[in-house]
Amino acid sequence: MEEHNGERPVGELVKDATEQAQTLIRQEIELAKVELTEKGKKAGMGAGMFGGAGLFGLFAFAALTAAFIGAVDLAVPFWAAALIVAAVYGAIAGVLALTGKNKVQEATPPVPEQTVDNVKEDVAWTKQRAQAGRQ
Repeated sequence: MEEHNGERPVGELVKDATEQAQTLIRQEIELAKVELTEKGKKAGMGAGMFGGAGLFGLFAFAALTAAFIGAVDLAVPFWAAALIVAAVYGAIAGVLALTGKNKVQEATPPVPEQTVDNVKEDVAWTKQRAQAGRQ
């Protein structure tokens, strides 16, 4: 095809547009992978903290059980110490549970939000350019 008034042939423009679209798609897929990896790490940390909360909750239950045994046995120093340990373990479990909940909330929804926004912008830009080209 011949060039008219310094303009590039349509075939060349279509080829360039196709290559640019492929590059853009690859970049958006890579960005989505990075976003999902980051969210997965946060969800994993939150799940680990829930696990820690469960473990300390089990310790609290064991210490509370020891306190009841001590109270029944009327060994005041023993059950008092066990009750204090149970309260400390319970407080630790509560802090871990709240922190884990916050971490899991940070990771949701598991959607690559930045990539979705970028794709929407790319589609809008492409539509705008296509409409400008028709005029």
